[in-house]
Amino acid sequence: MASNITNVFKTYFREANNYKGRLILTFLAILWATVAELIVPLFYKKFFDGLAGSPSPETVSNLIHLLLQILILHVLVWLGYRVSTFIMCFFQPRVMADLKDRAFDYLIKHSYDFFASSFGGSLVQKLNRLSRSFERFSDRIYWDLFPLIIKIVGVAIILFLFNPLIAGIMMAWVFIFMLINYGLSLWKLKYDIKRAAKDSETTGVLADAITNYNTIQLFTGFLFESQRYRKVVEEWRKIVSFTWNFSAIIEAVQGFLFFSVEFLLFYFGVIYWQKGIITIGAFVMIQTYLFQLMMRMWDFGRIIRDIYESFADASEMVEIMEKPYEIQDVPRAEKLLVSKGEIEFRDVCFSFNQTRRVLQKINLKINPGERIAFIGPSGAGKSTLVRLLLRFYDVESGEILIDGQNISRVTQESLRNSISFVPQDPILFHRTLLENIRYGRREAADEEIYQAGKLARCEEFINDLPQGYQTYVGERGIKLSGGERQRVAISRAMLKKAPILVLDEATSSLDSHSEAVIQEALDKLMEGKTVIAIAHRLSTIRKMDRIIVIDSGRIIEEGSHEELLKNPDSLYYKLWTLQAGGFLQEAQ
Repeated sequence: MASNITNVFKTYFREANNYKGRLILTFLAILWATVAELIVPLFYKKFFDGLAGSPSPETVSNLIHLLLQILILHVLVWLGYRVSTFIMCFFQPRVMADLKDRAFDYLIKHSYDFFASSFGGSLVQKLNRLSRSFERFSDRIYWDLFPLIIKIVGVAIILFLFNPLIAGIMMAWVFIFMLINYGLSLWKLKYDIKRAAKDSETTGVLADAITNYNTIQLFTGFLFESQRYRKVVEEWRKIVSFTWNFSAIIEAVQGFLFFSVEFLLFYFGVIYWQKGIITIGAFVMIQTYLFQLMMRMWDFGRIIRDIYESFADASEMVEIMEKPYEIQDVPRAEKLLVSKGEIEFRDVCFSFNQTRRVLQKINLKINPGERIAFIGPSGAGKSTLVRLLLRFYDVESGEILIDGQNISRVTQESLRNSISFVPQDPILFHRTLLENIRYGRREAADEEIYQAGKLARCEEFINDLPQGYQTYVGERGIKLSGGERQRVAISRAMLKKAPILVLDEATSSLDSHSEAVIQEALDKLMEGKTVIAIAHRLSTIRKMDRIIVIDSGRIIEEGSHEELLKNPDSLYYKLWTLQAGGFLQEAQ
């Protein structure tokens, strides 16, 4: 736990240190205001001692003079807090924004496997809580803990010079109070961490249900999802109730300690007053210092709890920020330079979690400009090969080369810039069609986007939309059909103009007419490129230069469509017969 707190504090400090000048000014302004507050009771002592005397003109003049001095001190306190407040209005939002930026920049570069194993809603919650936790932490440090420390030290010095016994009673109480509160707050921290984790889980379950609302409707899963959500909310409620009840117990202990010390101080104060050791003004001074400390000390437990709760809230995101990337560029990685587009898989092996072997000794050379297709049963390893090529995963052993360059030795950015990928189920941003297509090459002019949209036959549906290319497509592109989303993805690939093209069932969501139209666009897109196509519908790959048949993580057959059909015992022949021959026989 200590290491988590240290990492959170380092994260806070790294961003706050960018504004250290303003940070120092804030502390100086608070120091100035707090010291002025400490001096005020000394003047109250003189004022009330003066009131205890005879109301002579000289006394009245002195009292008015003291009132003016007290007024000046209050103005100095006011100025100190106003200066610190305005500085904080500049400083705090900037640090919070920097934390969000840094967290996003680190988070978004995590691996494919990281995001596949995480709830999107929980990640959003963790990132937002990081900046909010800094606000909570910094507020408690600047406005509560720092002034409290100054007050304790200042009151201890002043009271010790005035009366060591009274100073000893007050400081002993402060020590006991802080020790009890700190111990209880530290013990409560583990439950605050559980509360933060359960809060993230609740958000994740909610986001998962909302994202899959259509499935819930289709499978009438409302009651099931409601009960599932209620269960996790009830777990959250129990731990929140526990932490709140524990906080109430801490506050009950605080209240007892407060009236106990007040009684003791006033008891000894009366004894000393009876002996003529202290005056009425001294009584007022002691009461004022006690009141100032009580005002600050009452919140001490909450200050500590809030600080630790801020650490608990931030720890999940900081843990992600401290987690090394699974896929990293090697030191001094060079940019990939693609001059021909040759791809080679050499003895490539890959397993998931060292338990599920997916690829076994894959050896394959794809010539520059060659069009090949991967086919085979589901789970054979076709998509895994493509993900390895894109470095979504790293190979377990072996290597993948592009134009003789090992892709593990080049930058991921240059690798992915060299490959256009059209997935089977494209996911779009909740942005306009123009912005979604432009994502293929963000510096592209509008005319280039329109041309790409035209080639991919996007205009067939875009022209029917009231706002055309300025139409927002909804979250994940939900406002478009599957075929329309796929055409947008093809437009992106056309705009990108990368030398290597990967198609993962790029026409699977299209009707027969649209498929024929898009196939023409794809034929144009594939010109001069090295192409890898993953296909289940074999009719879409008949014209490919070479077909690679994969089964159980191995290449078992390869050749052109005609060559593979010559062997009646081949897997390709069986698959073709099922898909094409079967339909023809039924038609006859």
